Amino acid sequence: MNIKKNDNVKIIAGKDKGKTGKVLQIFREDNRVSVEGLNLLIKHLRPSRQGEKGQRVEFPAPLNISNVMLVCPSCGKPTRVAHKFEVIDKNGIKKNKKLRMCQRCKAVIN
Repeated sequence: MNIKKNDNVKIIAGKDKGKTGKVLQIFREDNRVSVEGLNLLIKHLRPSRQGEKGQRVEFPAPLNISNVMLVCPSCGKPTRVAHKFEVIDKNGIKKNKKLRMCQRCKAVIN
């Protein structure tokens, strides 16, 4: 999965097409993401006691991960994600680290 929590993404399909927001949650088993302030649904809650009023709660519903695209922090455009392996030498031990990379500007995404 190429999208992580706190990434900026752009919605490419659905009712909020073209809008951008920050990823709040990722549901890996369902291939869904929840984006802050987008794809909002309203849930009506009944009053818990007599004499109280009911409430309307807005919350961001998860949407399919194929309907969002990562926004590159360096060039600011929506992009596909490439992967690059970098060898890191730590205390004489070499390890390969997998990095995300922008397909457009070739910049490394944290």
